[in-house]
Formats: sequence, C-alpha cells, structure tokens
Amino acid sequence: MSNGGFNPKEFCAHLPLQPGVYRMMNAAGEVIYVGKAVSLRKRVSSYFQKTNLGPRTQLMVSHVAAIETTVTRSEAEALLLENNLIKSLKPRYNILFRDDKSYPYVILSGHEFPRLGFYRGVLDKTHQYFGPYPNAGIVRESIQLLQKIFRLRTCEDSVFHNRTRPCLLFQIKRCSGPCIGQIDQQVYHNDVNNAELFLQGKQTEVMAVIEAKMQQASERMEYEQAAALRDQIQALRRIREKQFVDSGKALDADVIACALMQDGSGKVCVNLAMIRGGRHLGDKSFFPQNADDCTPVDVVEAFLAQHYLNRSAPPLIIVGEKIKRDAFQQLLTDQSGHKITIQFNPVAEKRAWLTMANENAQQALKQLLSRQASQEKRLLALQQVLHMPGLNRIECFDISHTLGEATVASCVVYDNFSMRNNEYRRYNIEGITPGDDYAAMREALSRRYQKVISGEGQLPDLILIDGGKGQVTAAQEALQELGISDAKLLGVAKGEARKPGLEQLISPAFEKPLQLPSEHAALHLIQQIRDEAHRFAIQGHRGKRAKARTSSSLEDISGVGAKRRQRLLGRFGGLKGVLTASIEELQQTEGISRKLAEKIYKELH
Repeated sequence: MSNGGFNPKEFCAHLPLQPGVYRMMNAAGEVIYVGKAVSLRKRVSSYFQKTNLGPRTQLMVSHVAAIETTVTRSEAEALLLENNLIKSLKPRYNILFRDDKSYPYVILSGHEFPRLGFYRGVLDKTHQYFGPYPNAGIVRESIQLLQKIFRLRTCEDSVFHNRTRPCLLFQIKRCSGPCIGQIDQQVYHNDVNNAELFLQGKQTEVMAVIEAKMQQASERMEYEQAAALRDQIQALRRIREKQFVDSGKALDADVIACALMQDGSGKVCVNLAMIRGGRHLGDKSFFPQNADDCTPVDVVEAFLAQHYLNRSAPPLIIVGEKIKRDAFQQLLTDQSGHKITIQFNPVAEKRAWLTMANENAQQALKQLLSRQASQEKRLLALQQVLHMPGLNRIECFDISHTLGEATVASCVVYDNFSMRNNEYRRYNIEGITPGDDYAAMREALSRRYQKVISGEGQLPDLILIDGGKGQVTAAQEALQELGISDAKLLGVAKGEARKPGLEQLISPAFEKPLQLPSEHAALHLIQQIRDEAHRFAIQGHRGKRAKARTSSSLEDISGVGAKRRQRLLGRFGGLKGVLTASIEELQQTEGISRKLAEKIYKELH
C-alpha cells in the first residue's frame, strides 16, 4: 500500500504509545495529511491494518512514502499542534475550512463620552466589546438601531475633540451632540448603560429603567423629555418583537450543526448560529474542502479545532454530533480563561436552537448545490462554444484608472465552479505612459505569469481579457515574451453603447469576433467573471487614488509641512473635513495664520 522503501509495519512497531501528531508524506516529500492521536502507535497502525477504509483514505495511504511524528504531553497539546500544522501546510487530505477574518464586534470605547462603533481585530481591555457577530452587516444594523434609540456618538475621537458645530447626525436625531455640550455627561452615560444592557440581551431591564424615568419626567411635567423616553420604549418593543429566538435568559452560546449530502457528491455544510444575550444574532455557513468519505463527527471536530483555537469562544458550544469533547473543552477553557462547555444533547430552547441550525445547514447546502448546478451549466456551455472540453480554471484581467491616474490591474480566478477570491491579485502599474492600457495589460500579465515560468502556481485553461483586439494583442505579446505559447486567450469587448448582452468575444483563434445571444449561458459566465475583475480593479484603483490625493493635495501647498498637515488632518478628522472647513476654522488650527488659511482654502477649492 505504500511507496518506495517505506515499511509501515516496521515503522509502526517503533512508535510510542504516547499522544502526539503524525504527518504523512508522499514520495515528493509533500505533507498530504496531518493527524493527532491519543496513542501514536495504535492510530498510525490502524491505517495499514484496517480493511474497511473509505476510498479517499485508501487513496491517501497508497501515496504514503514516509511518516513523521511528534510526541506531545497531552491530547489537548496534540490537538493544538495538529491545528497549527493544518493551517500552515493545508494538506490535500485534511478537512479544510476557510480561515475567515476575525469576526466583527460592536465597540463602546473607554472615553468620557464613549463612542459606539464597528470593530474587528484584537480586543483591548480599555474598551467594551459586544459580539462577535456572524457578519459585518448585522453589526452595522445593530449600530443604526442603537443610534435611533440611544443617540450615541459614532464619530472618531479626532473629530469629536475638534468639533465646533453640530453635525448632520445631530440634526437628524441620531446623535445627542456630546461634542458640543448638547447633553450632560451623566445623562449620556445613562444612555450608554442602557445600550450595554440592550447589547447583553436585557431588553426588559432596559425598558423598565426607561419607563421609570419617563414616569418621573411626566410627574415633573417635563413632557418633552417624557415623550422622547416613550419613543425609546416603543422602538425597543418593536426590536424585541422581531427577535426570532429569545430564551428569556442572557445566555451566550454557539450552535453548530452539520449537513452532508447523501448523493455521493461529498458536499458538506457546517452552520454556526450565534446566540448572544439569549438573542439569535444570525448564522454563518461554512463549506469545507476535502470532506469526502468523512463522517459528521470528523467534520465537526475539524471545525471546532480550526475555528476556535486562537479565537474567543462563548461559555457554551452546542453541537449536533457526539464528539470526543474532553480535549476540546480543556484546550478552549485554558485558552479563554473561563470554563467552556461543549454540549451535544441539549434540551428545551437549546434543542430548538440546534434544530434551527440543522435546518439552516440543510438549506444552505441546497442553495450551494443549486448555484453549483447553474455554474456547471454555464461552464459546459462555454466549453462547447470554445471547443475546450477540459476548460475549468479561468483567470480574468482588467485595468482601472482615472485619466491615467493611479493605474491598477486586477486578476481574478474562477475555478471549480466558483470565484476563488483568496487567489485574487492586484498590480500597481508604474512607469508607463498615463492611460496606456495596452502597456498596463502587458505588465500585469508579465508579472502574473513570471511566477508560473519559475515553477510557482499554474497556468489557467483560459485567460480572459476585459478589452478588445488591442488588449488581447498586448496580452499575447506578454505571453510570447515569457515563452508561453499554449495559453488560450479570449477578449471581451464592450458592445454597442456598452450595453450588456452585446459583448463581442475576440480570440487569436477566431477569424472574426463572436457575438453570443444575450441569454446564452456561456455569455452569462463570461459576464460574471468580467464584472468581478472590473469590480476588483475599481476597488483597488479608488483606494490608491484616495491615498494619493490625501497626501498630495496638502503636500502640494507651500508653507504646509508635515507638522501642519498632521495638525490639520487631526483637527478635522481627515482630508474631507479639511475640504469642508471655512477659512475661519482653518485659522483656528495651531500654526495656521490667516494668510495661510486663505491660501489653503484657495488651493483646495
């Protein structure tokens, strides 16, 4: 079953019975699988003794040419090492989950007038954090709700400290105006405390506090304040009514459900439902790679390791599978500094949460398969149009600039029926004639495929160019200079009046441009990939342009050095604030005279 001179029986006989991690390698020395074991000898031996291994595992074992092991002090330590190795090596036979960015939080800053905001990153004890939330959209929605109810500030401290007049948010009653003294500090802190209780899931307590204050205001005949408090209560009631899940208890929990397709496709979905303060904040679906022949237990254990290690976890994790939880609980507890319980037989409302998570996992899996079926249809149609039956991987290039300024090239990747955004690349184009799209295209392709020539990466089945004959010719020249002669090129030229559906397809292999019907599935796939390349290029260009303009617009004004630029940007919260400032406001900045303020105003306008 093994390659080369590797003797599994002899190797396993000398393995210790201690816990540890093993790494299986092929003949090329590539790590193809990483695993942990309570007993290294028993676990590794099982691969070569069992006769009921699944097809995927049999294939893996047939490629094993060597095995390396590391002994650890405990199963928990082995679990940690295994996870770190999987994340760094990404072995082809391990279940792999996408390593997403850190989850977003709602933050209340440690300021005398705390700022309500969006936060993603390392947590700092000087501030308060609420979450995490499954996605950024839910965080921003929560912030908007809190603004409506409690009118907390959302501006940066640099803007707050230098504000001299009310902002738009104050005028539309989304901020109480602490920056200009429109609200007493104690009253503001009362609103902050109520916002904290709301974020903790204690809406009933918040409403009780506000109702008491409303009654007091009414008794003092402060009817305007009483009306404002009444509006807060009504808004809170509407929000509470919208909550789908509310246990009545301020529980924090993650609920994990796994769904597997039974059609042999190997498709798996793990659904993570986040419960904070007894409220269901939302769900996030994960679709792991290399999960063929794996059981739900295997998938859930892989998710727990890759998702939670080196990331905060709530006190309770509910799973739908009976996993070996002791090592996970110990490791997560040690990491978090508070007790973590993993539960797989929930009752009452926790059972309802798990049922909901299971249903969402099944639904997400169905939606994925539906999208994939559509993508398969589109790719098949493109294969037929181009007479390329093996077409699978497509890379698309686009150029973005504004009259030659801040030129950026994008490269997006389509593979295995979906866009692979972790493989996207941008290229800052310098040293060419401004506006020369052909030169920009040549440079982008040269830089992209130089690595392929040196043995890194792979050449796609098709290179898609957003442009006409000129761009395609430039791309062809770049590939020829690299010695790449077998690459397939296809240009997508804008149709008449740049109307979608009228695109022309241009290729060195075509005698004349090809125009597909607007409803053709192949054209829809080309448009999808082209539009994504265009979006990615524009995003990069705008960022580069904004950065260039932010620095250069003030740098170009004589008399405004680094210190004065810093003071101006700090006082007004960035270049946008400087642009909207009056001469009088500019003059109030340290080091800015009346004459210089007039000069700055004139130069910027």
